[in-house]
Amino acid sequence: MPREPMIAPSLLSADFAHLAEETQRVADADWLHVDVMDAHFVPNLTLGLPVVEAIQAVSPIPLDCHLMIENPERWAPGYAEIGARNVTVHAEACTDPRAVARDIRAAGALAGLAIKPGTPLEQYLDVLPDYDTLLVMSVEPGFGGQSFIPGVLSKVRAARRLVDTGHLTLLVEIDGGINADTIAQAAEAGVDMFVAGSAVYGAEDPAKAIAALRAQAAAAISG
Repeated sequence: MPREPMIAPSLLSADFAHLAEETQRVADADWLHVDVMDAHFVPNLTLGLPVVEAIQAVSPIPLDCHLMIENPERWAPGYAEIGARNVTVHAEACTDPRAVARDIRAAGALAGLAIKPGTPLEQYLDVLPDYDTLLVMSVEPGFGGQSFIPGVLSKVRAARRLVDTGHLTLLVEIDGGINADTIAQAAEAGVDMFVAGSAVYGAEDPAKAIAALRAQAAAAISG
């Protein structure tokens, strides 16, 4: 089956004073990527469960919650319980990645595992069968607007091979510096879901930006 590229605009690049309206501006996307930062795991603070629950109530597309937080075992199931489609935790923050995945799934969401640019994929191959998505960070987590790190694509390629050979069943997602200049190489490497922040929310017409990114990715996948 050919891969259909999916776009997840990052709400981190939206206007925080008008979050309800900002969700509507990207209604043509596949998921809405919501970054939750706690100022401990990463040196920045964004929003927490009450605000995400309010976003969930108005969003026209499913939420993709990316938890850049300490102690995800405690907090991750709550994001699933409010209706998020996918809840991603960081491998580096988990003491028991399998237990977190089980709890997220039991609460009704897909479970995602994120790895930082410097984290080897090999360390987590044994737990990936418990997950539905793998989020490869192509920037250091914690801040928007960083430049894409092409070296992480070796991890994307490795994950893609495991999916294509039937060893894993998951979506391969990438987050960080995805735009018109980088999405093709990410797609060629094997990404399914592309998180894009300023490339979408910084565009005059987010819907056109989403369509253009999706088309670029599709062209790269088809060769």
